[in-house]
Amino acid sequence: MKRKWLKWVMTVTGALALWVAMGGVSFAQEAVDEISRSINTVWVMLASFLVFFMQAGFAALEAGSTRAKNTINILMKNLLDFCFATFAFWAVGFAFMFGEGTSIIGLQGFFLSGFDWNSTDDIPLLATWLFQLVFAGTAATIVSGAMAERTQFKSYLIYSVIITAFIYPIFGHWVWGGGWLSTLPFGDGFSDFAGSTVVHSVGGWAALMGAIVVGPRIGRFDKDGKSTPIPGHSLPLMALGVFILWLGWFGFNPGSQLAAATNDDANAIALVAATTNIAAAMGAVGALLLGWALKGKADLSLALNGVVGGLVAITAPCAVVTPFSAAIIGLIGGGIVVLGMGLLESLKIDDPVGAVPAHLMAGMWGTIALGLFSTEAGLFMGYGPGQLIAQIIGVVACGVWTGGTAFLLFFALKSTVGLRISAEEEELGLDVIEHGATAYGTPMPQLPSSATPEASAGMGRAPAQ
Repeated sequence: MKRKWLKWVMTVTGALALWVAMGGVSFAQEAVDEISRSINTVWVMLASFLVFFMQAGFAALEAGSTRAKNTINILMKNLLDFCFATFAFWAVGFAFMFGEGTSIIGLQGFFLSGFDWNSTDDIPLLATWLFQLVFAGTAATIVSGAMAERTQFKSYLIYSVIITAFIYPIFGHWVWGGGWLSTLPFGDGFSDFAGSTVVHSVGGWAALMGAIVVGPRIGRFDKDGKSTPIPGHSLPLMALGVFILWLGWFGFNPGSQLAAATNDDANAIALVAATTNIAAAMGAVGALLLGWALKGKADLSLALNGVVGGLVAITAPCAVVTPFSAAIIGLIGGGIVVLGMGLLESLKIDDPVGAVPAHLMAGMWGTIALGLFSTEAGLFMGYGPGQLIAQIIGVVACGVWTGGTAFLLFFALKSTVGLRISAEEEELGLDVIEHGATAYGTPMPQLPSSATPEASAGMGRAPAQ
């Protein structure tokens, strides 16, 4: 009887111990999951802040690359395109890009409605939204430099809303929202880790279409078609902008890992950061050497744009290439920027900051380079041509969609509200005409009788200090 009682006690005790142990394991796992989610959220938010700071980099780069009389206008565009992008991407852009819908467009989640804000996904919904917003803002701001010094302010603001509400999100849905490009039956489908095409080529195509429709600045090409350089007013400001962009790219590319809590995440982030930096440095070297060979001088502006070209090129393949491959990709990206600027000049297309070569052309190269150098699917790494085919299809699709819609948008703006300022206003500068002030405290020039109402309203105001 005593043995039976003892056996019963031991059985019950064992069962209780097992129950406690299982509960303890479950509790420990919940704690680990919560810590991982917190780490991932902080990482994505930090990356978002770095990408947001790139707006300052673009503002400084573009302002330094253009004339002093248009500085306020450049800064206003880089400020307000992000403000308008915030509203547009919150209202409809995020839904079009990531909402449930078809393989072409998302159809749910307008104003973030219908999403579970308190879900236990890897990161909170609003963290995801903010990270994607700063990418959308980057795509929009690329255009301001290519159309600088001759575009009406109100028309640019209309464009900013439409690209972040419609053009960018729909193409983004095709790639990052589960759309048709991501499911191509070639390789692993179209792949773009952080946006060489999704962000930079979209912005670059829109910049190209805008520059074509608005036309070149007065004096950029003479009556015989010969190119006449119009230098920017501040190389130090331009250099500062590029260094800010370089820093921000460490949020752009490593942040696209979207997690940082595991050993695999840590290894991935380290690889992406290293390849990003190597490509940026080699982009500067490639542009410097090629420009030196062509011009006989070591050109700072070319080297700075080469940094951007290298960064854009590595953005798509940064997570799946070796450091050596990243060096090649960046070197070629920098060279493409130099050759691309020459190509635009030969076509009489005026791009004051080199946005089209640095973002569109380098972005196309980087996207295709993934199909060549990827350690998981690249042609040069011993795999078949499937991934390369997928990459080419994605590049072409971006050109057709973004180039087509952007051209129609700018042509519509030109035909309705107007796109370009008058020759007289261009001579005075957009700061005075559009904003009624000067950037560096210089005296206000005499406004012509044909000045816009906005400029006339600013007559008699003290210069901005």
